[in-house]
Amino acid sequence: MRHGIVLLTDLPWREARPRWEAAEALGFDHAWTYDHLIWSGLPESPWTGAFPTLAAAAAVTERIGLGTFVASPNYRHPYVLLRDAVGLADISGDRFLLGLGTGGDGDAQRLGLDLTLKERVDRFHEYVGLLDRLLREDHVDHAGRWYAVRAARTLPGPARSRVPLWLAGNGPRAVRLAATVGDAWITYGGVGSTLAEWFAHVGELAQRFAQAEAAAGRQGVRRVLSLDSSPQFSLASVEVYAEMAGRAAELGFTDVVAHWPRPDGPYAGSAAVLEAVASDILSPAAP
Repeated sequence: MRHGIVLLTDLPWREARPRWEAAEALGFDHAWTYDHLIWSGLPESPWTGAFPTLAAAAAVTERIGLGTFVASPNYRHPYVLLRDAVGLADISGDRFLLGLGTGGDGDAQRLGLDLTLKERVDRFHEYVGLLDRLLREDHVDHAGRWYAVRAARTLPGPARSRVPLWLAGNGPRAVRLAATVGDAWITYGGVGSTLAEWFAHVGELAQRFAQAEAAAGRQGVRRVLSLDSSPQFSLASVEVYAEMAGRAAELGFTDVVAHWPRPDGPYAGSAAVLEAVASDILSPAAP
């Protein structure tokens, strides 16, 4: 099992930097941040961009994977995202992990967009397909419903290690897409008012993904579970974290992701528990 941690971008860098450094020192395999214009969980808080934050984190770490949890098509053309992604891959020494999802209503509506869920899923499929081509090919042409490029040069993209696509999704189409082209599948679990109900639904999603992966003739795609989408904050105690990570492993997940404890509000908890989890459960990972 690999372990990840999410750090929000609501703190100034002088306060956030020690946390990114600590995430690596504590032994986490990957560290992430949200990619939003503003996050509904902290609507009145200061907020900074994900990509500058990850570039700064790359400069003060050496081993840990760094990623978006998750980027979306809401405010970046796939060609623009390509440039940001390969730039971060270069700065980080190929440690950048591109988490990508359909995107919700919040950021889109602030930019004047009102799309149905089907439209957002349709757009996501076209986005991923074009981005995958841009990561693999050069001189790309594409004219779709949502996006177009003409003779898009992609160097240094195809000349480097391909940026891995970690695709998020719970719905049938998004799960199939992750199983077909993703390097990893991320799920937030979905529904459940109790931990037992939530894990039951996660198990159903895991079965759906396994079937889609087999149908695509693939195997070994990483499976990532966001623990704190459940009714229970995973870092409430060492015992809670160990139980949740263990249940995820039993369902076939290869990675779990928790959130850095906050003093109040979303993900309220204690940094002492985080440190105890690192001491008792985590071990420094190889590059």
